[in-house]
Amino acid sequence: MHFFSPFNRILTSFFALWVIIISVAAYFLPGWFLPVRPVIPYLLGLIMFGMGMTLRPEDFRTAFLKPVPVILGVAFQYLIMPALGFGLAFLLKLPDELAAGVVLVGSCPGGTASNVMVYLSRGNVALSIAMTTVSTLLAPLVTPYLVLFYARHWLPVDSCALLLSILKVVLVPVVLGLVVKKLWPGIADRAENWTPAISILAIILIIACIVALNAGHIVTTGVYVLIAVILHNVLGFFLGYGMARISGQDTAVCRTIAIEVGMQNSGLGAFLAHAHFSPLTALPSAVFSIWHNISGSVLATIWRRKTGRPEGAGK
Repeated sequence: MHFFSPFNRILTSFFALWVIIISVAAYFLPGWFLPVRPVIPYLLGLIMFGMGMTLRPEDFRTAFLKPVPVILGVAFQYLIMPALGFGLAFLLKLPDELAAGVVLVGSCPGGTASNVMVYLSRGNVALSIAMTTVSTLLAPLVTPYLVLFYARHWLPVDSCALLLSILKVVLVPVVLGLVVKKLWPGIADRAENWTPAISILAIILIIACIVALNAGHIVTTGVYVLIAVILHNVLGFFLGYGMARISGQDTAVCRTIAIEVGMQNSGLGAFLAHAHFSPLTALPSAVFSIWHNISGSVLATIWRRKTGRPEGAGK
């Protein structure tokens, strides 16, 4: 993945800042961003297509040659984050739509932003990419039923409709990206230079639209959502690291699993919430997208500044 090129590194480093600026604009000028609403599925599909084009045989080889860390990481992600979301929503007594939204974002696979944070934290980048890939490919099977299991306490859930949506906007674009990579590698390689920038722009537009749709609710619900999202993310980091350490993994793998567990594909969460529930249900995913890039950057900086390079760190 070419997210380490100078242009993309600068863009991704300030991603949280761009999201905050555009979210503020969307709150005060919602009419500017509401026209994005009909194209949200296409924006997410574009992101997933770009992810497919950037995948390499080594990413799958990592999962097959060293399956234990990948299996542990993906299992921890799908076990910890949905359960955490349910527990926090229950303890904080969130309104039904917000509670379902917290569970939904917790049930999503990992996002590509985690790969950048793992690199910055001196974790195991190959493992991070393998985990993101495997959790994304499993999402059509796992995410709908996790949402059904946890969120039906608050809202009716159509798991079959969720499955079809994930197939259309996640699995199909990823597979198409892999096909382009296989048949036209030169085109795919050139496209990699722009894929991170396009993905960031697409995510920013999705978040801006969700904020615009919820402009009337943010004042009354924003604090509760922010508290839930911060706890969800930070506890995900902590539990992911702790479970990896208990499982006997080295420091680089523990860092990688912690970041992969704590950072979700919030763009997918926002799309699914908007498509199958309500704009308010999508708000936790939008806030999560802002917050986890801030917290992930801080955590990566702390780990990177620690003396020495952890054993097993990715190149």
